[in-house]
Amino acid sequence: MKLLSVNVGTPRPNPWKGLSATGIDKRPVDGPVAVTEPGPKGTGAVGLAGDRVYDLKHHGGTDHAVYAYAREDLDGWQAELGRPLANGEFGENLTTVGLDVNGALIGERWHIGPEVVLEVSCPRVPCATFQGRLERAGWIKRFTQAALPGAYLRVITPGDIRAGQDIEIGYRPDHDVTVALTFRALTREPELLPRLPAADALPDEIRDRARRRAGS
Repeated sequence: MKLLSVNVGTPRPNPWKGLSATGIDKRPVDGPVAVTEPGPKGTGAVGLAGDRVYDLKHHGGTDHAVYAYAREDLDGWQAELGRPLANGEFGENLTTVGLDVNGALIGERWHIGPEVVLEVSCPRVPCATFQGRLERAGWIKRFTQAALPGAYLRVITPGDIRAGQDIEIGYRPDHDVTVALTFRALTREPELLPRLPAADALPDEIRDRARRRAGS
């Protein structure tokens, strides 16, 4: 399991949400990149130095500090879309290889290189900016059907990362709530919501939604 690419965003106009800019245009960078805990949502801060978000309501902060997507899944989309997809094309900070990102358990911890530890927190949910960037009508629906969302991660131990480093899973919690299952519960299969509270590491708003469903 390796970190294939570390990707940092360049601000671009965002006509799809009516915002001043978007940071979804991620490009691979050479050399080490500092990873830090960004603090609460609402400031635009994320976990990688030189990157930020502009949709302050939905992105950034502790639970969305770093976004990872598997190269294997990008390759599958590349074949379906009939166009090349570079590392970072889906707005991911980390492009991985050999790691089942969507099968990762919520609360699972990844050790990247000698310093950094990240914790899987929740799946990515597609938005109008993502669809607009790919210039493909119906993309949100297709991405949701596939249930290959990629994972947001928290920063547990800061440090520097760089492309080519090994990724090791240092901890796997004792439950079966994966990134993909959480995504399905939040989108097209709400009957799965009562299974989510088993994952203590989910963001509070997701756990609260799942508990309300379980108690209804």
